[in-house]
Amino acid sequence: MTLNNFSIVFPGQGSQYPGMLNQYINDLPLFESTFKQSSELLGKDLIGLLKEGSKEDLSLTEITQPLMLTSNVALWNQISSLINKPICLAGHSLGEYAALVAAEVLVFEDALNLVIERSRLMQSAVPSGEGGIAAIIGLNEKNIEDICSKISLDSDYLVSPANLNSKNQIVISGTKEGIARAIEECKSSGAKRAIALPMSVPAHCELMKDAADKFSYTLEKVRFSEPKIPVIHNVDSLVETNPKKIKVKLIEQIYKPVRWLDTINLMLKMKVNTIIECGPSKVLCGLIKRISPETETIDLDSFDNYINLSNAKRT
Repeated sequence: MTLNNFSIVFPGQGSQYPGMLNQYINDLPLFESTFKQSSELLGKDLIGLLKEGSKEDLSLTEITQPLMLTSNVALWNQISSLINKPICLAGHSLGEYAALVAAEVLVFEDALNLVIERSRLMQSAVPSGEGGIAAIIGLNEKNIEDICSKISLDSDYLVSPANLNSKNQIVISGTKEGIARAIEECKSSGAKRAIALPMSVPAHCELMKDAADKFSYTLEKVRFSEPKIPVIHNVDSLVETNPKKIKVKLIEQIYKPVRWLDTINLMLKMKVNTIIECGPSKVLCGLIKRISPETETIDLDSFDNYINLSNAKRT
């Protein structure tokens, strides 16, 4: 396997699943060491959760976010010596923190502490059961924005686009009532699918503004460095090198949509022809193929793909 003109992307919350990355944790001491470090910092047995945690265990936001960050960074630590420098990096939502660790903007311990506080603030921003998210397939961004804007004229029904994943796959976020109404409106407007997703935290919408404001005080205390590898940011799909401006983007990311379609399109303009998904599952590979079917994707959820990278380095 020869890699030229490639980038690396890191998945976020929702890509976790029971038994994920088991072969890595069982066979690779370096991978396991990242989990040991994280477990010590958290005071939780993340290795045990990785091996034996149920779907319900892994769905708790306060568990999911540090677990996903650790998984993504552990995989990065495992492959970084096997590959040349990527053209750029990006992470989907929470995954952006792993991208910043890989780019040496953040040290892992600081990123972990930030993610823990981020998850706590997001979880507490909206009472349990009052928020929600839904996936809409088959309507474009303009259609969905118009539907959400109309519904949100009533503040009890706040809802807006949260993840702009591809031209026809968009996630919306908001109040439980707003989501329910938007699902019906989207179906009436011709959506192929409009379904509520099993996540209680309505991320990337105005309901998270208070959490973002509080998070800014935590970010102020953490040292950020200039990136060693360009990182494309969620909120505007642009590369930033100024550490202070990167912090602003992370604050805004909590309550503004993830512009994934624009992120991948920028990678293509940067002449990327292969994208590696550095994390569990293959969610981002699937989204990338929707955007650009001709772009080669490699998921590291597959241990065989890691072995291929390793063998290519040795040859």
